Amino acid sequence: MRIPAHSVCTAIRDDIVAGVYERGSRLTEEVLARRYGVSRVPVREALRTLEAEGFVVTRRHAGACVAEPTEQEAADLLDMRTLLEPLGASRAAQRRTEAHLKVLRGLVRLGQERARRGSSEDLRSLGGWFHETLAQASGSHSLTSMLTQLRHKIAWMYAVEAPVSPVDSWAEHGAIVDAVARGDGERARAITAHHAERATAAHRLRFTSGGDRAERVRNSQHAVNMSSLRH
Repeated sequence: MRIPAHSVCTAIRDDIVAGVYERGSRLTEEVLARRYGVSRVPVREALRTLEAEGFVVTRRHAGACVAEPTEQEAADLLDMRTLLEPLGASRAAQRRTEAHLKVLRGLVRLGQERARRGSSEDLRSLGGWFHETLAQASGSHSLTSMLTQLRHKIAWMYAVEAPVSPVDSWAEHGAIVDAVARGDGERARAITAHHAERATAAHRLRFTSGGDRAERVRNSQHAVNMSSLRH
């Protein structure tokens, strides 16, 4: 498989997230260069970037290896997302462009239509595009970058159950866009915070580091008065 040198980092990251490289496994420059059809220089640069992102660690006598995050580190990622996604929505309400709104509304229409039909196969990718676009609408490159990295790492560490009611989930997406379109940052923040908390409950770790824990990451969620969010 030959890919452009500048895409090596993305390719390795995608393969780590997909489980091609197991947690703790070695990542040798020679093997990676051969796999992606590039020299060892872009591979070396990619491994440095991935180490800074937390996907790779360098071990004495072993070199670069896929990281082995703990359960606490994984849980911290979800906490970070529940803080940053509402912030991004609030910023989007002040900084979004008409182009952002057009894309967000189009995604909501598609998501709501397919949720009503019970066509769940595309809903996860549509949801990912929705949250990526919402982050971009915040007008903050740093925030968008952090949220993108969080999504990658969460996808690596967690399996996500389909929402019990995808129709309700996409109704929340629609309410977020309505608030963003009106420039109502506080409402956009509140709805997104509730949405993120609900999504967190559907995440299950792909690994356990201490025995028989295979339950939901969150058993207790912050109580949210949904009636106040509908007005």
